[in-house]
Order: sequence, then structure tokens, then C-alpha cells
Amino acid sequence: MFHEAGFWVAVSFVLFFVFFGRKVWAPITTILDSRAARIRQELDESAQLRREAEQMLEDATREREQALVEAKSMVEQSLQHAAELAEKARAEAEAAVQRHEQMARDRIAAVERAAIKEVRQAAIDVAVEAARGVLGQSLDQQKAEALVDQAIANLPTALARHAA
Repeated sequence: MFHEAGFWVAVSFVLFFVFFGRKVWAPITTILDSRAARIRQELDESAQLRREAEQMLEDATREREQALVEAKSMVEQSLQHAAELAEKARAEAEAAVQRHEQMARDRIAAVERAAIKEVRQAAIDVAVEAARGVLGQSLDQQKAEALVDQAIANLPTALARHAA
């Protein structure tokens, strides 16, 4: 065993680490510890970034849902407002039509009254002319005077009946 090279390599390796192990091991452990700390820090940062990204995703999702709710509300309000405006316009149109109908009826009634008045006046004029013609032909002077005297005598009675 003392004549084998592997044995002496192992002994020299152990002796090397016994004499120089602390001097070599300290920088190696320092390097490894700093690397482990850096990796741990990067993992912590990535975990923090992941949490922030998840929080941002949740916030964006919540804002999107809120925006959808607000948009639906605005659409519903717009539809309701449009329906109210349409109903108001329909009611105003109906009122305008009714006003125009009433104005037309009033004009028709006024025209009817004027026509009736004209017809009555024409009838009165025709009746008066006819009465003159008939009385002028059928009455002589004495009968006409007797009728006038009788009408004058009956005038107070006729006026009293007409007034009552």
C-alpha cells in the first residue's frame, strides 16, 4: 500500500488540506456563501416581482371588471334616457296633434257659425222682400193703415212678452 501512487496522492491531498485547508477553504466558502446569498437575493427579488406582478394582474382584472360594470350601467342609463326622450317626444307630438285638431275644430265651428249667420241673414232679406212684394200686391191703402195701427197698439204687449 505504501508503494502505490494512489495512496500517496490521497495522503498528499489530505496533508494539503490539513496545512492549507483553512486558507483555501475560507475564500472558497466565502465565494460560495456570497454566491448563495446572491442567488437567495435574486430568488427573493424574483418572488417579490412575482407577487407584484400577481397583484398588478389582480388590480387590472378588478379594474377591467369595474369598467365593464360601469360601461353596462352607462349603456343601460343611455337606453333608459333614450326611451324617456322617445316617450316625451311621442307625448309632445300627440299633444301637438290634439292642439291642431282642436284648432281645426274651432275654425270649422267658426266657419259654420258664420255660414249659418249668412244663411239666416239671406233668409231674412228674402223673407222681407217677399213680404213687401206680397203685402204691396195684396193690401190696399186702408188695410195697410189698419194693420199699422193695430201693430202700434199691440207693441207694448209684444215688447212685454219679448222682455219676459
